[in-house]
Amino acid sequence: MTPETSTADAEAAARLIAYGMRTRQLPARDLDYLRLTRLYRHDLAFRTLTDQVGRGLGLSVLGTDSATEALVLAALDGSLFETRIEDYARLAKHRGSFAAHEKVLHGLIHLAVAALAFPRPDDLAQDDFVGRVNVDIVESTLRDACRKLELKAAEAAGEDESPSETPELEEVWRVYARRPETARTKGNGTPVNSTRAMIGRALNFLTESGFLNPVGEPKEGNYRTTPRYQLQVRELAATRAFQELLTLGAVPMTGADGTLRVLPEDHRVELTLETADV
Repeated sequence: MTPETSTADAEAAARLIAYGMRTRQLPARDLDYLRLTRLYRHDLAFRTLTDQVGRGLGLSVLGTDSATEALVLAALDGSLFETRIEDYARLAKHRGSFAAHEKVLHGLIHLAVAALAFPRPDDLAQDDFVGRVNVDIVESTLRDACRKLELKAAEAAGEDESPSETPELEEVWRVYARRPETARTKGNGTPVNSTRAMIGRALNFLTESGFLNPVGEPKEGNYRTTPRYQLQVRELAATRAFQELLTLGAVPMTGADGTLRVLPEDHRVELTLETADV
């Protein structure tokens, strides 16, 4: 490979990364983007170069969207493009002071959305699988998980063993159980601190990031997953927190063992919303 060719390839790889960062841009509408994504899939040397360019920028190339052929990126830990859950929680709160427990509530909601969208291992492995989720099912699932943990805690009273394999998550669910599902303000609106309002904002965030698409009437609040989201959740499925939702039985699961990334830090649950959308 000549120096000129190497330079041209590096520029092409960087250009492909730039396309991938624009989550609403599709290869079908840009011939250069389409050519580069197909080169990425079929040319090992160019794929390796693109992956290296991405890592240098703090991005992981997860692959291409099976439906649109768009490049799918995720922010690496500490990356400039990383959206930490505490930052997301501050933005999602809109007003008022930010409490430390807000971020774990938002993180738990995002975990539940992912687990409900892809409840079985086969769902993540099957490229053409489309999951569906809405506010009602996320809320009812998390409330059910709270009730089950309360029963486990009562049964384990007086015993040394924790009722959960991830005791830090048990504390998160206790906080969730105390939060009102919904309420009305003086203006007859839903307060930003109700769990249903928080779930709605999470689903809107995932839609704006290209992870979900709305289905039917907006007021119905139904969404379907995109291949981009499936690639992200594959990174999440190995985490303890995700597995805990499944083992609790709060999420239906018919397979064997079961991106957003849960990061344990000082026995707290943190979530990285892996999106390169700038």
